[in-house]
Amino acid sequence: MAEQIKLDVVTPDKLVLSESVDIVVATATEGEFGVLHGHIPFLTTLQPGELRYRQGGNVHYLAVSGGFAEVSNNKVTILAESAELGREIDMERAQRARERAQQRLEQTRQDEKVDFARSEAALRRAMVRLKVAEKQKAI
Repeated sequence: MAEQIKLDVVTPDKLVLSESVDIVVATATEGEFGVLHGHIPFLTTLQPGELRYRQGGNVHYLAVSGGFAEVSNNKVTILAESAELGREIDMERAQRARERAQQRLEQTRQDEKVDFARSEAALRRAMVRLKVAEKQKAI
């Protein structure tokens, strides 16, 4: 068995996850990165995206909507604006959120009062949540 690393995922509201895992893969502003035991320390900002980790033969997914990742002393700490375990995502709710965000983006083209960046970010979050939920469901 390979040596493991500690993964903590924290939001302003709660500790979402605290597990010993084999590998962590997340999406930073410069692209995707992976962390194994013995990785060098670093700090990076996270893009809204998928975070996945492996424990033994099982892969698990989370939807993360931005924040920071710190790697130090065989520990990965994710400080996220929000994070949701793939198995806990309500697909219907995520689908409705995506539809609302798409409607707001359409309004943006017609009404300059609607904030395009916020609408685009909401759509991105909804798409990530749907992608993560579908991947977790497929396992």
